[in-house]
Amino acid sequence: MASLLEQLRGMTTVVSDTGDINSIHQYRPQDSTTNPSLIAAAAAMPQYQSIVDDVLKQARESSGPKASDKEVAAAAFKSLAVAFGLKILEIIPGRVSTEVDARLSYDTEKSIATARDIIAQYEKAGISRNRILIKLASTWEGIRAAEILEKEGIHCNMTLLFGLHQAVAAAEAGVTLISPFVGRILDWYKKDTGKDYHGADDPGVQSVTKIYNYYKHFGYKTVVMGASFRNTGEIIELAGCDLLTIAPKLLGELQSTEGTLERMLDAEKAKSMNIDKIPMDKATFDKMHAADRMASDKLKEGIEGFSKALEDLEVSLVKRLSEIGEPATAR
Repeated sequence: MASLLEQLRGMTTVVSDTGDINSIHQYRPQDSTTNPSLIAAAAAMPQYQSIVDDVLKQARESSGPKASDKEVAAAAFKSLAVAFGLKILEIIPGRVSTEVDARLSYDTEKSIATARDIIAQYEKAGISRNRILIKLASTWEGIRAAEILEKEGIHCNMTLLFGLHQAVAAAEAGVTLISPFVGRILDWYKKDTGKDYHGADDPGVQSVTKIYNYYKHFGYKTVVMGASFRNTGEIIELAGCDLLTIAPKLLGELQSTEGTLERMLDAEKAKSMNIDKIPMDKATFDKMHAADRMASDKLKEGIEGFSKALEDLEVSLVKRLSEIGEPATAR
């Protein structure tokens, strides 16, 4: 009998959620996605130190002799996610997602400029923009940035997405893909209610199912990629979703488990469902966001968490600069 992972691949595009290149080699996903926390973790692994060192040396050279170690590290950090992305693209046949600095989540113009810079780095390395997804936080400002970028042929992946209002706004903006965070939704409800949830009762599973059915019912081109899973049960309940991005540990569990996997999400069935359309503008978005305590809490927490990961990464890059020598003249 085929493994659950093999069956899942027959109905859903499987994406690897990691910065660990060895894991991507092992599971051979179609696509791969990273985030600041994953890049920071990968950058700390001894086997990837050469990637980090190469980026730091290039950043020192381009920053000039008067740049401080902190300035060099800041420049390197912007290129590090692209460096890992390039390595990942050597393995996978599809696309890699690279994230815009989470500290820019409420700044549309700076998010656009950073996204263009990321794409320029990939294109300079000979990679088509069609193989890149730019990850942006699902704030109103992030969604507006994505709307402009999509018109330039820069495809976007809306991350830190927890509520239907974010999903509707992203689809109306014409973004390529959204990444609703299943596990983080579950975490919030477990903490808020003190209850445990399993299978179809999982609030994260219910959220993604609702978004998927809404998209398919109204014929949006934006696709849904469930993300941030806590267990394989959540993945099984979302079989049939357009894409699922899964951490290596859970990929391993699915690969080693046999059984029959049923399709749970079906685009054709969604078309006949009775679903009301939500007209979306900023006032509606803000009202729905304020009314959704979970989405408000998790978006704020997610942006803060990714921002902290970036700050920690910059500190570690400064430390690494001192270790590899050739100190900058200005401190």
